Amino acid sequence: MRARALALLLAAVPGCAPAQLVTQPAHADLALLKRGLDSLADAHRGTVGYAVHNVDTGEHLERRGDETFSTASLVKVPILVTVYDLVAQKKLSLDDPISMLAIDQVQGSGTLQFMHVPTTITVHDAAWLMSTISDNTATNLLLDRIIIRRVWEKMESLGLPHTKVHSKTFLRVSSFAYDSSVKYGLGVTTPNEMSRLFALLAQGKAVNPAADSAMLDILAHNEDGSMLQRWNDVVTAPHKTGSTDSVRTECALFPLQTRVVACVMTKGNQDTRYSVDNEAQVMMAGMGRVIVRAWPRRQEPGK
Repeated sequence: MRARALALLLAAVPGCAPAQLVTQPAHADLALLKRGLDSLADAHRGTVGYAVHNVDTGEHLERRGDETFSTASLVKVPILVTVYDLVAQKKLSLDDPISMLAIDQVQGSGTLQFMHVPTTITVHDAAWLMSTISDNTATNLLLDRIIIRRVWEKMESLGLPHTKVHSKTFLRVSSFAYDSSVKYGLGVTTPNEMSRLFALLAQGKAVNPAADSAMLDILAHNEDGSMLQRWNDVVTAPHKTGSTDSVRTECALFPLQTRVVACVMTKGNQDTRYSVDNEAQVMMAGMGRVIVRAWPRRQEPGK
């Protein structure tokens, strides 16, 4: 009652309004959220791991959080971070040209594979294409420039020792760790480690505030909205997805009233179809909806 009386008093004083009162960020019902996520995971025909972390309140939930999963194209986020780290060290420039030859073009996602060669793009072009449309050729061009081992070293420096890229895409002959590449494919990580990486980006601590902001802007333009984003209207959520036959992965930073990182990883999926109603994708869409509804939304100006 005293707090309400104080709020009313301040509202009546010129220059003071209730919005100026310091309020604590809202917390989620974590038990309810975990039941919702686990019910979706339990029904899935495959193995599901997740980590949900509120950057601002410290709330955290996980399932198989420290278990290793194949990343598929989700590992392109650690590659992106390493690129921007080298730019910050002035060992690389976003304007540096990269030449592409026919031998560089690989199949899978992306548009560079269809371009006439030889041609030249910039480091920034390659980073944008790798992150927004998951261009495999762009990824390989960047890995040629920065060297795979540097991605390992950057992730280790951030306290993410299990997060590794193994080879260039569709080129296992380039594997840095062949046995792990055979087991996990393009890359490996854990839900907790990838959640931590997105939290560091949110805090401006992955490289530096300016670089992290630029990377989040790129990731906010990711064109794949088939999983965690699917049933949400938080269209500007920076995120990255990954897909192989039996794997679906995604991490997202939801800009709610507080900042919520959600990372979901699957493996051994029985449904291996590349279709919009793939079982793992629909399951992850449900998880995204449950996560976003667990915390209050950000109040839009004028509403």
